[in-house]
Amino acid sequence: MLKIYNTLSRSKEIFKPRVKGKVGLYVCGMTVYDYCHIGHARVMVVFDTVARYFRYCGYDLTYVRNITDIDDKIINRANENGEDFLPLTERFIDAMHEDERALSVLPPDQEPKATQFMPDIINMIETLVKKELAYIGTNGDIFYSVSRFAGYGKLSGKNIEYLQAGERVDVDTAKKDPMDFVLWKMAKPDEPFWQSPWGNGRPGWHIECSAMSTCCLGNHFDIHGGGMDLQFPHHENEIAQSEGATGEKFVNLWMHNGFVRIDEEKMSKSLGNFFTLREVLKKYKSAEVIRYFILTSHYRSPLNYSEQQLDDAGSALTRLYTALRDVEIKNVPIDKVYEQRFKEAMDDDFNTPIALSVLFDCVRELNTAKKDKKQDKIDSLATTLHQLAGIIGILQRNPKKALEAGFRWLKVTSHLEQEYNLDTDEKIQQHIDKRLAAKKNKNWASADKIRDELKEQGIVLEDVADGTIWRRE
Repeated sequence: MLKIYNTLSRSKEIFKPRVKGKVGLYVCGMTVYDYCHIGHARVMVVFDTVARYFRYCGYDLTYVRNITDIDDKIINRANENGEDFLPLTERFIDAMHEDERALSVLPPDQEPKATQFMPDIINMIETLVKKELAYIGTNGDIFYSVSRFAGYGKLSGKNIEYLQAGERVDVDTAKKDPMDFVLWKMAKPDEPFWQSPWGNGRPGWHIECSAMSTCCLGNHFDIHGGGMDLQFPHHENEIAQSEGATGEKFVNLWMHNGFVRIDEEKMSKSLGNFFTLREVLKKYKSAEVIRYFILTSHYRSPLNYSEQQLDDAGSALTRLYTALRDVEIKNVPIDKVYEQRFKEAMDDDFNTPIALSVLFDCVRELNTAKKDKKQDKIDSLATTLHQLAGIIGILQRNPKKALEAGFRWLKVTSHLEQEYNLDTDEKIQQHIDKRLAAKKNKNWASADKIRDELKEQGIVLEDVADGTIWRRE
């Protein structure tokens, strides 16, 4: 049985869908004013893996991941650039989709944008005002009255009395209470705006997700996910808004992934200690390494980013792909023992590190079967490895091409780069052919020199019965 850690109950719970065989999953997506960093990549990979596993288990999943395409950061960046916010957001939405594809992240079933849901946002705010859960502030903004919602703080475990005593420093004299938060902001000069019963303005960030999630999945749905930093105040405020407006329970189960850290600090744009996915991929050979790196840590645990961690991930992928390189994936039944072990790991709150260890056990047995030339065993184990890895989105490339592309940082010695010029596979093969010619002429010193200098650039040669194959370290 699938068990998932519920932030709301602070315990693992047996997953029971609201409707048998169906799952509604909503995840807070990106605020599109810049390129995605490794922290964003973790959100995308974690919940893509969750979605893939639900579908493997046979559930009819509706996966919704929103796009925040209007907020203060977007407006500020557009103003800095001297451009309208729409071209800015569209540009970074396109970039996000490119990053998503590089990571083998499948598109969500629905990807609502906040700007597409203005009528629904306004309707929800109107309902909250009518129920006296919201009010017009002295500056014309609409605020949610936190004290009028029983149970505020139940998700994050925050004590409202403690918060009122001064934990939050965000004091706005337009509010009745410092704890209250904005639902609708009156338009400022040179800002985008939409018409509303309260005048021209735009929504607060929290209300956007309440409107989008309930419109896409209904007032009450199964799972809401996002980064741990969203637990408070964003998700806490979503509960207050949504349950206050609908009178129904909002979400059964809350999932939060841990931070990516650099030197034990959270990676974030606000701290300036982040690497965009694109920056990493300029130096690294494969986005699959990043996906694998993310999967090596349980999704709720902190993930410490370093070049060494990525190199370790690259070495692991090299071993996995090497096991598949010289075998054919056939339409044969997979090994039920490995499948059951893999499923037990994933059923335990999507424990991908244990699931990966199952794949390596499969590799060890596959390599033994190759040595013993047990073809039936080879066919079964290779198919098992390929199919189980596919559930978590890895090992789906051609093994030979994946190994030739490589999984390590680009560290090329300048004089060798000029002499060897290894920017294409064809040029690498030219040097391999020169080495083979040297060996044929029994010029062993020249052959060894070519091998060593290729290795210095990360190209590893392997002599086999019918010639030489290569891969990048």
